[in-house]
Amino acid sequence: MYHVFCLANEDAQAVRILDRLQRSGFSGSDVSVLHSDRRGDINTENSTKTPEGASIGAGAGAVLGGTLGWLAGIGALAIPGLGPLIAAGPILGALSGLAVGGTAGGLAGGLIGMGIPEYEAQQYEHGLGEGKVLISVNAATSEQASQIREILSDEHAEAISTSSEMASSHH
Repeated sequence: MYHVFCLANEDAQAVRILDRLQRSGFSGSDVSVLHSDRRGDINTENSTKTPEGASIGAGAGAVLGGTLGWLAGIGALAIPGLGPLIAAGPILGALSGLAVGGTAGGLAGGLIGMGIPEYEAQQYEHGLGEGKVLISVNAATSEQASQIREILSDEHAEAISTSSEMASSHH
């Protein structure tokens, strides 16, 4: 099993990537998305924004929300140090233990546990803090992993990384 990870800079880019993955036949149960829950940020400090800006933000969130509909499971997580996140797909289960346990190392620790090298895990955690969208796709074969990487690179995703999960031997 291979896991391919990347950061999308904005919702619109994430939506394009997810659409292409879906059209390429990847199952919603193999795709994970993690992004900060910006809806929680609407408060009096932001009231100086123009109404148009506010509606564009809400629209992008709704678009991403609609796209997440085909993914397996969607939920909100609160990761210590990052605050509220929206997670969809297998990553939700992988990280929900973190939200509950308040694990030291936060999100990066959870990603490292999923087989992501520490440097990339910290990069992804930082990116999420900046409002970027983390996308992870499971691939059964190296050919699928290459196809995913090609889609991500075509869409100019950042920090594309692949990790492979070796079948663990039972003791």
